[in-house]
Amino acid sequence: MNAAGKTGAGDLVGNLDIRHELNAALGPLTWYGVGGAAEVLAHPGDAHQLSALLRACHESAVPIHVLGRGANLLVADSGVRGVVVQLNAKPFGAIRFEGDDVIAGGGADLAKVIMSCVRRGLAGLEGLAGVPASVGGALRMNAGGHHATISGALVGLVSMDATGRTRELARQDVGFEYRSSDLTDPIIVEARFALSADDPALLRKRVKSIFRDKKASQPLQESSAGCAFKNPPAAVSDRPAGRLIDEAGLKGFRIGGAEVSTQHANFVVVHSDGTADDVLHVMAHVQRAVRERFGVDLEREVVVWGQS
Repeated sequence: MNAAGKTGAGDLVGNLDIRHELNAALGPLTWYGVGGAAEVLAHPGDAHQLSALLRACHESAVPIHVLGRGANLLVADSGVRGVVVQLNAKPFGAIRFEGDDVIAGGGADLAKVIMSCVRRGLAGLEGLAGVPASVGGALRMNAGGHHATISGALVGLVSMDATGRTRELARQDVGFEYRSSDLTDPIIVEARFALSADDPALLRKRVKSIFRDKKASQPLQESSAGCAFKNPPAAVSDRPAGRLIDEAGLKGFRIGGAEVSTQHANFVVVHSDGTADDVLHVMAHVQRAVRERFGVDLEREVVVWGQS
């Protein structure tokens, strides 16, 4: 293990007979493609194994992180202590329909959920086209964009707390704000969304239009984690984060192998020689420069694991 240290997590997971890897590289599992290793990367096969894993980690004070699609995540070069849980077993990715509602596992790929709904002629989630996330990860950060947020169609969800117990939460039980929620349980097991009947052809047309817009304005062919910073509240600035960064003259600013995108200033891209440390230094420089120029404190949208 690297500088992240050891917690005895390997023995703990091994005793539970859960498929896992030790000192597992996390960079390739994220959109940035950089960063250190997990002390343990665990793949529970079903909710029973997941519950047992959470309970054991809680009792032994072993840290837990949950890995979704890795699109809004930067793993520090020093790696991550404890157990990283990946919900990639079939039960966690299930998608089913009840009338005009869709129920999706927390580990389900949001893009697959959206297209399953589009094919059935069910509207309500297609505005999230192009948002790379698992259903659970998207809910935790209230993912969205110009066209929709995922909380808008939510009816309720099932979560699992740190001791492995499940509970049901209605939409009104969860506080959602811009790019955040007050969900504290580490796992979202599944979620239900209320949709409405619509023409599948029109829904496909809308999805294609959203993808065209994203392709024209975002560096989709480069390694990044999406928007690096949240847009400041309207009371603080009437300009989004990308415009503030652009007007601060930071497009193309580079440290090591990380660079502020020349296409969209709110994206930090990583080149082949880049490291997580490079990304963190670029982000810190952007925050300082925007603060000095405009008096605005930009809050990171990218989640960072393992940063000291």
